[in-house]
Amino acid sequence: MDIPSEPVIFIKPSTAVIGPGEAIIYPRSAARVDYEAELGVVIKKKARNVPAGNAAEYIEGYTCFNDVTARDLQKKDVQWSRAKSFDTFAPIGPCVKTDIDPSRLRIRSYLNGELKQDSNTSDFIFDVPRLVDFISGVMTLLPGDVIATGTPSGVGPMGPGDEITVEIEGIGRLTNRVEAERV
Repeated sequence: MDIPSEPVIFIKPSTAVIGPGEAIIYPRSAARVDYEAELGVVIKKKARNVPAGNAAEYIEGYTCFNDVTARDLQKKDVQWSRAKSFDTFAPIGPCVKTDIDPSRLRIRSYLNGELKQDSNTSDFIFDVPRLVDFISGVMTLLPGDVIATGTPSGVGPMGPGDEITVEIEGIGRLTNRVEAERV
């Protein structure tokens, strides 16, 4: 994809959220489901029109996030809501770290133990303060909201039986298995 001039935003419903060890359900209506290793930014207090320079005051901490996406549906639809909003499509965890600098963290993903993504948050197109500034200028962020920061190159498909791990330096590992949707 081309590099956007400003952040691209979308919303995942709370029903998409799962924790470490829970199953990502591969929907029958999707032909390709991808992993996307991302840093999750957990909001601490109500945030509206927060300047980038004040963003840290509104952040509780950071966690691992997997922005699971039905890639075929994302390409088919004009907007991304359906492709990113299936139940179980927002694995998050294993913890929220409050004492780390998000600007220089190694971020990796492993599919069945094989390294697939390997980058650093220093390579972000938009840093965390800019994301808080931009998003809080569009919508009010509430305590517990999570901003997923975008994924490095190397995203790819996963299928039933696969195990996907998102690992972020200083935070830990988020591992989930993929299961086929049951009828």
